[in-house]
Amino acid sequence: MDRAQYTTLADALSGVPDPRKKRGVRHQWGLILTLIGAAMLAGQKQVRAVGQWVGEHTQTLKECLQTPDARLPSEATLRRALLAVDTEVLEARLGKFTSGLDARASSAPRAGERPLRGQSLDGKQVRGAGAYGRKVHLLSVVRHGSGIVLAQTQVGCKTNEIGAAPALLAGLDLPGTVTTMDALLAQRALAQQIVDGGGHYLMVIKANQPETLGAIAELFANPVWLPGEQGSEYWRCVSSGKAHGRRETRVLEASTSLNDWVRWPGVGQVVRRSCKRVVVKTGMVQEETSYAITSLSHGEADAAALEGYWRGHWGIENRVHWVRDVTMGEDAGQARTANAPQAMAALRNSIISLLRHRRCQNIADALRHYNAHPKLALALIGALPQRL
Repeated sequence: MDRAQYTTLADALSGVPDPRKKRGVRHQWGLILTLIGAAMLAGQKQVRAVGQWVGEHTQTLKECLQTPDARLPSEATLRRALLAVDTEVLEARLGKFTSGLDARASSAPRAGERPLRGQSLDGKQVRGAGAYGRKVHLLSVVRHGSGIVLAQTQVGCKTNEIGAAPALLAGLDLPGTVTTMDALLAQRALAQQIVDGGGHYLMVIKANQPETLGAIAELFANPVWLPGEQGSEYWRCVSSGKAHGRRETRVLEASTSLNDWVRWPGVGQVVRRSCKRVVVKTGMVQEETSYAITSLSHGEADAAALEGYWRGHWGIENRVHWVRDVTMGEDAGQARTANAPQAMAALRNSIISLLRHRRCQNIADALRHYNAHPKLALALIGALPQRL
């Protein structure tokens, strides 16, 4: 596998192959992609807005980029580029760029950080394209905590996330990681691939695995240990918090009692998680019980660590998917043909990862800042002349 890394977003974009015929080419392909990336970093949500931003900042952009062209690419040129770009190569190069960000972040771990790094595997539909009848479903791997997108691939129209996940994980370094996923991806073959690759998994178990679900539920309903006892086969962790107008109490219980019975690759513990939420304003109570299986032994992850990985999984929704949908306008986007929806989603992932790496807590504020300062946007993606 190619281990090349790219230090800047512009570096990653510069090597994406040009699909155009040589005759009539006016603008450098790398310049076109760089301008699209800079405009999206400046908060432009749709292709028309990207073209308008480039047009309104033409003089500044030309001075910064020192381009010899009399004009910069038009909206039509930018649109055609997004339609025609090779998304497989684009995703691969952007993935190497964001993996480099993640590697630099992991070289200086934060205080209290767990030795095994969590990463979420989850899918998302590009609803802006779906509104026009085009189904674009993307599967991503996102680092817990930092929100850096490590890799993404499109789920083919004749398959689903289960079929796309093995190839996506095959391109990642799994040793030292815990891959978390929801019930759809709780598959023995995927668990085996992760274990064979030197990694660990935490998989939510639901009705699509009825035998395993029944065994785990039965174990915690009729435990072999005494009530309140913690020791060689059973551990629990209680945590609580208040957010979004709700008080929440969480109890995570883990056991090794089924390790010799559950036919699951590398099983280390089974888990039950009970969550009670009270809406402060109304007093309404919501209760939920979920089950999971993991390859982590108790020595590698106690109940408190498992709770951390479980909660960390949903960072992919809060720190990536929601930001793409709402802050960056993916839900309302009108790109729906050819490769444009996936290409723009891939660029949004990279921009989010770059801003997260720079510890930007409010992505909307950051986009507005770079919209007001085009030169800083070019500098952040590494597109100033010394990089071209």
